[in-house]
Amino acid sequence: MRELVRDLALALRERVLPQLGSHAGRVHEAAAAGGDVTFAIDADAERELESFLAERAPDVAFYSEDRGLVEPSGGARAVLVVDPIDGTRPALAGLESCCVSVAAAPLDGERAVRASTRSSGEPAMGDVTVGCVVEIPSGRVFLAERGVGVVEGPPVRLSRNERIERMFWSHGFRGRPARPMAEVLGDLIDASSVGGATFELGSAAFELTRVVTGQLDACVEPGPRLVDEIPGMRAEFERVGGGAVLNNSPYDLAAATLILEEAGAVITDAYGRSLAGCPLLGSAHEFQMSVVASGNPALQAAILKLLDAGFRRVSG
Repeated sequence: MRELVRDLALALRERVLPQLGSHAGRVHEAAAAGGDVTFAIDADAERELESFLAERAPDVAFYSEDRGLVEPSGGARAVLVVDPIDGTRPALAGLESCCVSVAAAPLDGERAVRASTRSSGEPAMGDVTVGCVVEIPSGRVFLAERGVGVVEGPPVRLSRNERIERMFWSHGFRGRPARPMAEVLGDLIDASSVGGATFELGSAAFELTRVVTGQLDACVEPGPRLVDEIPGMRAEFERVGGGAVLNNSPYDLAAATLILEEAGAVITDAYGRSLAGCPLLGSAHEFQMSVVASGNPALQAAILKLLDAGFRRVSG
């Protein structure tokens, strides 16, 4: 499975690479299963995904951003959760912050997994066994296997910085209402904007793997908590998202989460809870996850404390 996941990620990268920065790839096609815009470059990558698995692994199901769940007629032994281009907009602009993300989880005949704590029997984030993120421009590979570690990639250099005012970190605004997002993140942005730095890089997989390399101290994505806690906020997200709530879904996070866990980083939701029990196959709001990731527990605690204060301000 490790070889299959890696080979698929690299094949998708090869398919997309010649189109980076191409205006032709910006043509809009049908909406994705998760509600986001499907660009022509996305559709091309999805075709490569389907043909690759039909040839190499016809007994493996997949869940992708644009297609949703696709299962072989004879049943599946495993499922791949794939974002063929995590960071489509940076890819279309020819920027470096775009990746392929592929994660694998086992299935049995009833789509139940090893030791999932969820009563439904559906696979959860904690059931992912292999995760691979490949940077599209450079071809650099991050590959992890649960219980084995990061088996391929650059050296792990987790940040030891524990101070918010020195923090280099990322957040996302694509598809989110800017004003409440800025209010929740305001203390973090203000505290770090001079002595540290904030970035909106357009790809969750790229941002999270920067925590592994030490280029970023942290990543903070609180969107789903806003929708769940603040009355009327779902309508605001749908207004900005063209009728859909657009936050990070499992296909954005599954591979990178395993890589961070195996690298020894800290990754939770915006409440400080583990992501392990979150469902793996879905893209609507109930499947989406807030994320806080950092290089060490002290910085993680400081971020969560300021986030709580931000949510109190937004809620009044």
